[in-house]
Amino acid sequence: MNDLKNKNILITGSTSGIGLAAAKFLAANGAHVSLTSYRRHEDIEATIDSINNLGGSASFHQVDFCDEKACEKFVEDFVRERGGIDVLINNVGGLVDRKQTEDIDAEFFDDVAYLNMRSALSMVKLCLPYLKYSASQNDWSASVISVGSIAAYSGGGPGASLYAASKAWLHTINRSWAKRHATENIRFNVIAPGTVDTAFHADKDDEAKARMSKGIPMGRLGTSDEMAPTFGYLASHLMSGYVTGQILHVNGGQYMS
Repeated sequence: MNDLKNKNILITGSTSGIGLAAAKFLAANGAHVSLTSYRRHEDIEATIDSINNLGGSASFHQVDFCDEKACEKFVEDFVRERGGIDVLINNVGGLVDRKQTEDIDAEFFDDVAYLNMRSALSMVKLCLPYLKYSASQNDWSASVISVGSIAAYSGGGPGASLYAASKAWLHTINRSWAKRHATENIRFNVIAPGTVDTAFHADKDDEAKARMSKGIPMGRLGTSDEMAPTFGYLASHLMSGYVTGQILHVNGGQYMS
């Protein structure tokens, strides 16, 4: 995947878990990546140094992705720093909380929708001019990769209905974007992880994780490092230049389409 070398890859939500694993993998293949988080982590400088030592480079940006003005400033800062955007990865998202239908109010709905839906919409809108320029000036396609979820198909666990619905929305709108921007040589795809052992499941003990593993044909939870190469595949024109509008399931056989 040597066509990732020197590419500017903007990643939302990338200081831990799947996002950080993706950043490290892409940097190891020569890319410049953004590390982003709502809060500044105490060890962020050490993380940046470790990524820079992999062969690429990284910079940190503190961003509230629920605030469109903050997203706009982030994109402007990244472009000023790097000169453009070749790949956008929409990774930021989360459950927010578990609530049953009767407990869902307007404020909770907005919190989930802003984090999982509006953030992705804002970033695509803001990055489109730079992605178009990248695709028009080079022999490769620009790429947008969004992180969906197996929950978009299963409906999610108890109290996760809004989260699951927001991920289903993300799957669908990426297909719409893929159709709309195919002639501009911008590809839109989704990675839908299954049950991955990240902070998302930090509230579960080993016994609970063992029960979850029984529903996975491979018999275990996935890891963030196992997700990372899929980002490299979709970011690389050489590897996936004719792939757009797809949902790639990385889940140990937990869901088979």
